[in-house]
Amino acid sequence: MESLASPRKRSGLRCSLDFARNDKELTMNLNKLMKQAQKMQEQMAKTQAELEQKTVEVSAGGGKVKVTANGTGDIIALKIDKEVVDPNDVEFLEEMVLNAVKQAIEQGKALAQSEMTKITGGLGIPGMQ
Repeated sequence: MESLASPRKRSGLRCSLDFARNDKELTMNLNKLMKQAQKMQEQMAKTQAELEQKTVEVSAGGGKVKVTANGTGDIIALKIDKEVVDPNDVEFLEEMVLNAVKQAIEQGKALAQSEMTKITGGLGIPGMQ
């Protein structure tokens, strides 16, 4: 029969203590990770609300067509100068409007991506790229 003082028993006890310590450290690290994720989620929600208020403006046709989008990529305003409204050349106006809208959406989304990257640190989180 082995005594508690035997090397074999002490080794087993040491392993148990090491495991308990590692388990506690793992739990503490997971808690820390969860807190960081919650903080990031709160920052992202705040930033998304702020992006709805930020705007980008794009013009086409020498400023004759202006489109304003917010930071989420939604079109919030469209202005067309009377000078470019030609009933004989509607296609030209349609192209200018379409190009300006596409650019405004792109710039709005680029603004959102830039702001979200500041929060995520470029982690490549799906839906935030």
